Amino acid sequence: MPLTWLDRDHLDTRDVAGAVAVREAARRVDTPLWQIWSTRAFLANVTYGWDADPTDAALQRDKTGRPVGLLQLSLPSWDNTHLGLLEVHVDPRDRGQGIGRALFQAGVQRLRAAGRTMVLADSVDCGPSVAFAASVGLERAQDVVQRRQDLADLDWTHLDAAYDDAAAHAAGYELVQLPGRVPEPMQAAICEMSAAINDAPIDQLDIEDEVFKPERLRAFEHMHDLLGRRVYRLVARETATGTLAGVTVVAIDSEQPWSGDQYDTSVVRAHRGHRLGVLLKVAMLRWLRDQEPQLREIVTWNAASNSHMIGVNELLGYEVCLSGVEWQLHL
Repeated sequence: MPLTWLDRDHLDTRDVAGAVAVREAARRVDTPLWQIWSTRAFLANVTYGWDADPTDAALQRDKTGRPVGLLQLSLPSWDNTHLGLLEVHVDPRDRGQGIGRALFQAGVQRLRAAGRTMVLADSVDCGPSVAFAASVGLERAQDVVQRRQDLADLDWTHLDAAYDDAAAHAAGYELVQLPGRVPEPMQAAICEMSAAINDAPIDQLDIEDEVFKPERLRAFEHMHDLLGRRVYRLVARETATGTLAGVTVVAIDSEQPWSGDQYDTSVVRAHRGHRLGVLLKVAMLRWLRDQEPQLREIVTWNAASNSHMIGVNELLGYEVCLSGVEWQLHL
């Protein structure tokens, strides 16, 4: 059967159900420790998008009408407008028939039509995924690692000592809790500080710096409302000047509230050397202990080459649970 592109303005519930079912079938085999991709999350991505860049989605069915493959495509608009992010999911029962390659090529055609010159994709670092990437011409651009922090096994004596040591080096800073939406008077400063994440290693990725604007921040916040995720943002502020120096952000899914996603943790270059990263992350754990006592784990991703942040995470008890790859293809 021909590929069906979903119309985000007139979504058929059967297509949505089929897309989510394919993703779930693939998750159970490829990444069983990952959270379930809910219908709510799929709809939010297709109708709105992470930063108000909605995802294009296409569904492949077999001749009986059963959904067997899903293609998702995102076109960044805030920065990196030369590339498109492409995801291919195939039901494990139907792999080995060329469905994935056909979906990938359909995505490439759509990227070309949109004027994009590069494909960006990711996968777990395992034999079948690597073989598929090679078969469609993707080039390995960055190795990444997912780590998990088991909150039931935290050594609070160790963490409190790490916090006290960091606080001694950060005497000129204070921590500010910002749950939920950022107050409007602080949005510009938050965006300026958030650009520090552009110092993270990108290895061979052909990407530009991310651009942070208040409008993008508000889009991010609206998306999290659609997803039903509670956002906790903790910032370090220089007491003498009021300048924001560092940030860490964690989000909790209201439908799967046992697991938290660690988003950016970064410190502005001029304020490094004061152990603000450790201070922020331990303080975040204390905050979540009070606000989200049901939380059992926090997961995070880092470039394998990001030795500094990996060191911080391992100090806090994070352990490797999965290796991944960022792939790219110049068109």
